[in-house]
Amino acid sequence: MSDFSPSSRSALHRFGNVGVRLSVELGRTEMMLRDVLLLGEGSTVALNRLTDEALDLTANGRVIARGEVVTQNGRFALKILSLVGDDGVLETAGDSSAGNSGPLGPVSDPAMSGGADVAP
Repeated sequence: MSDFSPSSRSALHRFGNVGVRLSVELGRTEMMLRDVLLLGEGSTVALNRLTDEALDLTANGRVIARGEVVTQNGRFALKILSLVGDDGVLETAGDSSAGNSGPLGPVSDPAMSGGADVAP
């Protein structure tokens, strides 16, 4: 944590245990209501994203990173490919001297929803 100023370390200490809801959206589409009503078991709904397109990781609705779907211990996971800075500009995850773990390292908190681990 030596990369943080004393005030940043203090804020991290005070607020570091606050839960943040992370979400990943595969894609979106619009359909006419009549088509939605016709959906049934086995129906397929095409989404607006391509299969090789990076997905957005959001924290409380704000995009913070982009990544690709992988599996980890039999669960879906997101491998971070790039981070989004405060200015909304992408930063590649490889630019960090902390490796693929991000600026604060891997996070594991079973108390959070689903008990998911976020790690490289």
